[in-house]
Amino acid sequence: MHEFLIKKEIISRCNCGFTIIEALMAVAVFTLILVATAAAVTTIYRTQGYAMQQAMATNEARRGVDAMTKELRQARYGDNGAYPIEKAAGKELIFYSDIDSDGQTERVRYFLATINSNSQIKECHSGSQGGSCNVSFNNFLTGTLKSAQVTVSTEGYYGNSGRYSEFYADGVKLANLCQSNCTQCAGAWQGTQTFDVTSAATDNSIQFSLDSTSSVKALCQWIDPNHSIKAIFEFYFTEEIPNMGNELRRGVIEPSGSPVVYPIDQEQTKIITSYVRNAPPIFTYYDKNGDQITDDPSLLNDTKMVRLYMVINVDPNRPPDDYELEQYVQIRNLKEE
Repeated sequence: MHEFLIKKEIISRCNCGFTIIEALMAVAVFTLILVATAAAVTTIYRTQGYAMQQAMATNEARRGVDAMTKELRQARYGDNGAYPIEKAAGKELIFYSDIDSDGQTERVRYFLATINSNSQIKECHSGSQGGSCNVSFNNFLTGTLKSAQVTVSTEGYYGNSGRYSEFYADGVKLANLCQSNCTQCAGAWQGTQTFDVTSAATDNSIQFSLDSTSSVKALCQWIDPNHSIKAIFEFYFTEEIPNMGNELRRGVIEPSGSPVVYPIDQEQTKIITSYVRNAPPIFTYYDKNGDQITDDPSLLNDTKMVRLYMVINVDPNRPPDDYELEQYVQIRNLKEE
């Protein structure tokens, strides 16, 4: 009996649980393991994600080059009689080919460049009855203009068909604004219309003006006291900045008109790859003997084969290594010339 009591006392004095310090240490160790595991999983996902992105970029570039190879191999005289190769430079190749098998010959351009879109906004107002106002946009291009649009809105002493404003771009009338559906001194923009002004903006300068009829009085008070008209011009443009960036692009122009022409402003472009990392030349050219052509004056007529060489990498500061893409294209229709 006495022995049983002693054992019971020993058991009752035994501390079989965790102390607070032990519990805190266990939580800390578990937290460290959890953080380390999460970091490892995140690193794995990032690495795999980048590798997948690199693979997608590589496949995209390869498909684009395969298409270019097919198009260039079938290069032929343009429908306007132009020689099959229009330009052969290190950063740009222009040729003619029936790329969609429709019997017509398209003008095809592969080039290293960046396409930039931008916009500028200006306002003007007139304090005279039957007044006019104008704004100018100058030196907005750093490259070659591809397209330009302007959206113009107005406010003023409108309200009937005899009170409206004529809209001009570089002195050419494009439309009447607020000849209908506008209210007198609305205190808000109205009469909004959008116009293509690409041809007028190619010289890196364009002027817009609004000229109101004589019955438009200077009685409106919105922001500018005693004005007859106000106008806001939102000018949007897209330009091609050559020899910059890492984009290889493809531009196509369909033939039109009679006699046939290839309007430059109708070129439709798309990106082949955004990750070209090597310095130009992207294209090099060879004669019928397989010798590289270095004499520019004889470049077009002597060219029988084109080499494309690109280094593709989504991020050159990270592995995997660069992917080198090289393709030689023999131009079939020029073999015997």
